Amino acid sequence: MKNILILAPHPDDEILGCGGVMANYIASGMNVYVAVMGRGDIGAPELFSTEGTEQVRKECLESHALLGVKETFFLDFPTPRFETIPSYQISIRLSDLLKRLDVTDFYVPHRGDIHKDHQIAHQCALVAARPIGNYSVKRIYAYETLSETEWASPSVDHAFIPTRFVNITKSLPLKIAAFKKFNSQLKSPPHPRSLENIESLAKLRGATVGVNAAEAFMVIREIVD
Repeated sequence: MKNILILAPHPDDEILGCGGVMANYIASGMNVYVAVMGRGDIGAPELFSTEGTEQVRKECLESHALLGVKETFFLDFPTPRFETIPSYQISIRLSDLLKRLDVTDFYVPHRGDIHKDHQIAHQCALVAARPIGNYSVKRIYAYETLSETEWASPSVDHAFIPTRFVNITKSLPLKIAAFKKFNSQLKSPPHPRSLENIESLAKLRGATVGVNAAEAFMVIREIVD
């Protein structure tokens, strides 16, 4: 039995990057968990109201219920300023969660995303999942997030170079339905976070490997027994 943890800096990142894979795992009987790191009204109350924060969390839970996520954890770090928290504190929280859930597969945001919260989440996640002691994490994958990954600085260091493609042809409609639950986050085309462009990216990634729809990932680490 695999135990999968999706690390989302903010609510909806997990569906954008991994919604299809999450649906695939759940359909196969695997345990899928989501850890949402940030809370907006704590980090920037001038930008994010408590009412708005609670609304997006409600949407998040509804989305996860639709997919069949086993449990959702809200870690309540301050969005959008994770850099104000000592990184070791974030890593300890994540490490404790990985151990408690006996996580085997860990999905994290891409290190080159334009949002600093994503960059910090990536780095702290790798520290938390170091293969030392009685570790459980055997596979770590970085996912792409529309309007975060593709807007980063155009350099080799920031490039998202997918090395793993997962066929989500059957689960794409469920991914779209799950993102529809984020009514407060939905945008109209040509915004990347429109339903049309979420589907377009899935079709592009699928065309790359000869299937109708796919999600793409960078392999950070795979340990093969």
